[in-house]
This record gives sequence, C-alpha cells and structure tokens, in this order.
Amino acid sequence: MRMPLSWLAEYTDLAPGARGADVAASLVSVGLEEEDLHGGDLKGPLVVGRVLDFVVEPQKNGKKIRWCTVDVGQNGQMLTEGKHQEIVCGAHNFEVGDLVVVVLPGAVLPGNFEIAARKTYGHVSNGMICAEDEIGLGHDHEGIIVLSRLLGEEKAAALSPGDDAIALLGLGEETVETNVTPDRGYCFSVRGLAREYWHAQGSPRGGYRDPAAIAVPAPNGDGYTVELKDETPLEGNEGCDRYVARIVRGIDPSRPSPSWMQKRLTQMGMRPISLAVDVTNYVMLAVGQPLHAFDVDRLSGSIVVRRARAGETLTTLDDVERTLSPEDLLITDGGEHPLAIAGVMGGASSEVAATTTDVLVEAAHFDPTTVARSARRHRLATEASKRFERGVDPKVTAAAAQLAVDLLVEHGGGTPDPGVTDVDHTTDRAAYRLDVTEPSRIVGVDYPRERVLGILRDLGCEVVESGEGADDVHVLVTPPSWRPDLVDAPDYAEEIARIDGYNNIPSVTPTPSGGRGLTHSQKARRVVADALAGAGLTEVLSYPFVSEELADQLMLPADDDRRNAVRLANPLSEERPLLRTSILASLVDTLRRNVARGHKDVAIYELGLVFRPGGPLGTAPIPSVASRPDAETLERLYAAVPAQPRRVGILATGLIEQAGWWGPGRPADWSDMVAAVQAVSAALAVPVVVANDAAHAPWHPGRCARITLADGTLVGHAGELHPKVLAALDLPARTVAAELDVDVLVRASEEPVQARSFSTFPPAMTDVALLVRSDVAAADVEAALRSAAGDALESIVLFDVYEGERVEAGHRSLAYRLTFRAADRTLTTEEVNGFRDAAVAAAAARTGAVQR
Repeated sequence: MRMPLSWLAEYTDLAPGARGADVAASLVSVGLEEEDLHGGDLKGPLVVGRVLDFVVEPQKNGKKIRWCTVDVGQNGQMLTEGKHQEIVCGAHNFEVGDLVVVVLPGAVLPGNFEIAARKTYGHVSNGMICAEDEIGLGHDHEGIIVLSRLLGEEKAAALSPGDDAIALLGLGEETVETNVTPDRGYCFSVRGLAREYWHAQGSPRGGYRDPAAIAVPAPNGDGYTVELKDETPLEGNEGCDRYVARIVRGIDPSRPSPSWMQKRLTQMGMRPISLAVDVTNYVMLAVGQPLHAFDVDRLSGSIVVRRARAGETLTTLDDVERTLSPEDLLITDGGEHPLAIAGVMGGASSEVAATTTDVLVEAAHFDPTTVARSARRHRLATEASKRFERGVDPKVTAAAAQLAVDLLVEHGGGTPDPGVTDVDHTTDRAAYRLDVTEPSRIVGVDYPRERVLGILRDLGCEVVESGEGADDVHVLVTPPSWRPDLVDAPDYAEEIARIDGYNNIPSVTPTPSGGRGLTHSQKARRVVADALAGAGLTEVLSYPFVSEELADQLMLPADDDRRNAVRLANPLSEERPLLRTSILASLVDTLRRNVARGHKDVAIYELGLVFRPGGPLGTAPIPSVASRPDAETLERLYAAVPAQPRRVGILATGLIEQAGWWGPGRPADWSDMVAAVQAVSAALAVPVVVANDAAHAPWHPGRCARITLADGTLVGHAGELHPKVLAALDLPARTVAAELDVDVLVRASEEPVQARSFSTFPPAMTDVALLVRSDVAAADVEAALRSAAGDALESIVLFDVYEGERVEAGHRSLAYRLTFRAADRTLTTEEVNGFRDAAVAAAAARTGAVQR
C-alpha cells in the first residue's frame, strides 16, 4: 500500500521536517513493514517532449528500434545549441505528435541511474523516452508514457515541450510503500496508515482527522431497490450484510478527473481512467472501502445480491467470460442477469462508458471468505478483493458512498438523487471483559491501568469501566468496527505492547537450565536417519497434504484404516485437503517430481509424522493462558487431535549401484529395501524378523516383506510396489519402497544392550541344505534353526535358494551357513555337528524340512 506524504498530512500532523524515511521508520515502530520509498530520488532534467518524427530501423537481432526526433523546448538549447533531441527508443506505442516524458543527459533516475548521451544501435542517443517503471511512477514497462493517455486529452493539450515533468507527475514528492499483513486490512487505506502514523507519534490530541467522519443522509424509501438474498451462506456467514446504493444524475461525461486526483492515483500506482472510475478508486484508497459504479441506464430497476446458479456465466471487465460457481456471490440486475462478482470484479454489461451520465454508486460489505474463494477460483486478485478478503470496516460504507457522491457532484456537475438505499444486516461487536493487568502479565512490562485504557481508547475501542475504581481490574472493551482481529486478551495485549512501543520491552537473556542432553527418542531417531543416509539414501521433507484420490491409487482395501484421513478445514490447496496416513502417501510426489525433472536414479527417505485419527475426534477447548491446563482439559485437547505416530518411508528407483569401468550397474529391487530395514535394525540393536507377506497394499503380492519384532509386533513392510499402483501414480516400473514404524523401534531399543566379550577363538562354520515346500517362509526355517542351535551360534546366513532339476515340484532348497564360536575354547567337530543336527531336527519338526 502506497501513501504520498501530502495525502498523509491531510489526515494527521507530520513531525516537523519528516521525510519519507522518517515516516517509514515510524510505521515500522508500530509493526508495519517498509516495502519501498518512491520519489524524491529523481533529479532532472525530466521534461515533456513532443515526438516530431521517427524512423523505424530493424536490427540484426530481430528487434526494431525507432530513431526519434523530439522537441524538448528550451532544454535543447543547453544541450545541442537549440536543435531538437535525437533519441533511440525501443517502444512502439506512440505516434508522431504525441507528448511523452523525456529524461535528458545529466539527470539521475531512481536507483541512482545516471543518464548521459551514449552511442547505441549505431546512433548517439541524447536521453531516453521513459516508461512508468523507469521513473518510479508505476510498474508498467510495456511501453513508454503517452501523456494524453495518462492525463487525458484536455490536460495534455495545455502542456508544452520543455515543461517540468517532475512537478507535473508529482515525482518530487516522496511516497511511502508498506507491506500490509493479512490481519491489518484497515491499513489498505491512507485512513488506516494515517491512524498508525498518529499512534507512532504518541497519539496527540486532535492530531488525527478521520476522512470518514462526515455527515451522511439517513436511508429512505425513495432509494434504488436492493435485495440481499443469500440463501446458501458460506460457513454461516451472510455473503453481503450491508449494501448502500446512491445515484448521481446528469454527470458531464466529457469532464476529466481533476489533476490533483489523477496525480494521487498515479502516485499510488494506479492509472487514471475516467471521472467515475477515478472517484471510486480514490475513495477506496482514502478510506479502504471498495466501490463500484454502474451505468443506471443499463439497469432494469433493482439490484439483487445472490449466489450464482449452476451454469451461469459472466463476462468481466477484463473481457473474459467466466463460468460461475454456486459459491460465488453475485450482484445481479433484478435477480436474473449477473452484473458483477461481488467484491472481486464487475461485469462488462453494466460498466460506466464514455457516454454515461447517470451513475449508481455501490458501497457494500462482503464476507471475507466468500470474496477470497471467488478471487482464488477465478484467479482475480483485484484491489477490491485484496481489501475485502482481509476485512473492510462495515461502518464506513455509507461515508464512502457519500464521499464518492460529493466528488461526482463537484467535478462532474451531477445532481444526487434524494433517495438513499442502505440495507444493513450488520450486527454490533460484542464487548469483551478484559483484565487490565493481563497485558502486563503476558508481555512482561508493567503497564499502568490508565496507560492501558488510554491506548485502548486511542485505538478506537469503546471502554466501559465499572465505576468501582482501580480496585476493579476488569473493564468492558468493544473493539472498533475496522479491527475484526481484536477478539481476546492476547490480542489486546499485543496492541498495548505495539502502541506503547516494542522498544520499551526489555531484552532479557534467559538463564539456561542444566542441560539434560537428548532424549532416548531423539537419539534413536538420529540413529535411524544416520543409518539410512549411510546406506546411500537422500533425506527429503514433503508436505503432509494428500488428495482424496490417493487411497484408490494406492489400492488400499475399503476397510483399511489408512483410508480414514483427517480433512483440513482450510487446506492450502483444494486438490490436497487430507492429512497423510502414511509417509509413502506424500513421498511418492517427491519421487515423481525428481523423475519428471530428469533424475532417473533416485533413492530417498523421509522421517516424519503421519495422522491416524482411528475414529471421530472430539472438540478442542480453548484453555486459559493464565496457568497450565488441568488434566481434564488436556485429555479433551488430546482427544481433539489425531494420533501422530512417527514413521520413516523409503523409495528407490533406477540404478542402486551405478555402472562404470568397474562393471555394469544394478537396478534397485526388493532386497535393497530389506537391506535398508536391516541397516536400521542393526544400528538400533533391535533384531527384526523378515517374512513374506502375501498381500499388503501398495506392495506387490509375493514381493512384499513383513517386518516384525521377535515377539511378533509389526514394524512395517518393504518390497516392490504393485505395478497398478505405479501406473496410477505415474512412477517408473519396479519402484521399491519400505515404511517402518519408528515409535515401535524406539520403544524396542529402550532395553539396554548387553555387550559380549569378543572371543579370540576361531569360528567353526558348517553348511546345511534343507528341502522345504515352496509355501514355507525362509524366515520360519531360519527361526527354527536358530532356536535349537545353542548359545554358541554366532550367525546364520541364507546364501542360496534353488528350485529346478533334482528338486521335487512344489519344493525348494534353502542353503544356510551356520557359524559357531565358543568364548572359552576351540569347538570340536563333534560339538559343531551336534549343534547342527539339533538345529536341523528343530527345522524338520517345525517346518517339515528335509536335509539334502
């Protein structure tokens, strides 16, 4: 939001000698962010010039330049002995005879850009014909400034070559630009910024002059007919709760906007268009209330505000036909023909034209949520929508309409209709019972009672004391209509601190308590991340938001608990309104994005939270900040949020081992996921059991491993994703994945690990091949062998699986290497054979294995 200092000075007293930087610093002191300073850094000569002639010259790079001859008046005598200036220009939006803005050698443009005569495109250019952005007038760089279009034909006709363009365009005056945060919608006006500057100066009595504090006529039955018919309000909020309509007749359409108004609009970064449009824009910038002007002759006699019907369309002022949504709030002619998308943009069918003499001025208050969703839906971020979606003062509506009427009468020669329409469904804000000691407790600064009450009144709040004196710490505070963000004690405490001065809050360095180091859970999570990074995987972080279609794409069964996802009330994207119930649900997006951008070999992991509600959630209470919530409140709070277990997800595709001079590469397969799981298991010293899982979405049946603890507690799954899942998610074939419950692993790792002394005696190894049915899991065979092999068993490894010739159909051969070692002696052959035979006997009893 921009604000010229001269406009600011109309509404509040400036500090003596204050310049733009001083005003910006004052606004920063009350919490507004400085965006930029415009004007004041431009040095002439910057003059009006008339294009006398030009020659179009094509260049080798395909560009065409114009070699122009420009009359700059007396300035030409100082530069080239009275000759007209010859200037190179790359723009093509002007003609011979047009008045333009010319910067001459010796001038300095914003950004300390010095202008000098220089050779370019084979000519010496004595200056430059300027575009808006080059002189800090706006952001447009599509073409150069043509003054007849910027100021109007009548005012341009009064100009002469050589006139000072700095004074003409108000470029010598400084304009402060601030960045308005979403909770400060009232600062999208000079009225609001002037109030903030007044606060920064100590809120002196009589130092603020509200432009909206004017007399307005009372509504009567002779006004234009307006009906508010919002039958489907969003979230219970009426789409339009106030609508003011005023008519001015007999406006002279040939009259331009006054020069001071055009200058201010230009300083604010807006282009003057016509009197009616300029007046509505000027009032909007002044008091923050967007207005709209309709041509009365194009209306049928009444205005109805309603929601759009399915299939309705509207051609907006930007000449785009838009298909409307039933959530869009419309201004309609008689309830039938759409005239505008409320709070966003008007329609072309009723716009004010060059021949319009009778104008209906609309000033309305629209629901912020309705406007914000319509603006986002139609991709229309307008000056009006920016204000409405942040909250417009519902009490300024009638005053804004009156200001517009007065300006149209004064400068357009019109006559206001005696009829005044003001359909008002607004409700007054409820008073809040505030403890005046609360700001001191929250902020940590002792604010006296009178200081707190004085600041509240300066903010525009209505403060009612009990009359029992300072002993009663409670007062009733009603916030001003332009501050919808003031709701409870922390809001008021923030305002007290802000207006009193953030610099008055002392900086106190906290005394740290004795360090206790990381918790076991934190240490374990770091071990998991380090183990996966050490295995060659790259850690990523994805947003936990997923689409409604993802559960079907992952082929989750209808009764799978992972389908029960939490829906966000206000998602960042309507396409992803749900919170993930598994890490893979959002990790697949990261993999797909990397593959789409040319990374064919990808191995990534993410350690994060998932959201598993498990059933309906309760309603969260709002606890007091005065003390720690009690047990019952905490229980209700926890019941209102879903369980959030911590998981780790792994995805890999392409080559897991790169090709090179050492040999061919190797693609990632299910065994790499199992190896990653075992790497985590080894790092945490938590043994896991790997077994086949016949079917667990989204993994491929038969290529999915079920990971459990020794006691059967499920840890997760690993393997190759189902081909149909890969096709639905647009992922490469044979992509592999794993997902583990980190909380289960952390709990299992809490038991201390008993270190064993390293034996210096030699190991004894023996191999055994067992014939088992094909449906017997190798993990079951291994468990049976391990159970009976004795304490001397150091390791057991499956090193060969064989099916084929000399193996009975429906069976397979599993070959294991058993390693034995004793701590106190060298094992004999007889001892090793005994251990082996006991292990084989156990496997035969449990799994039906037969030694080959």
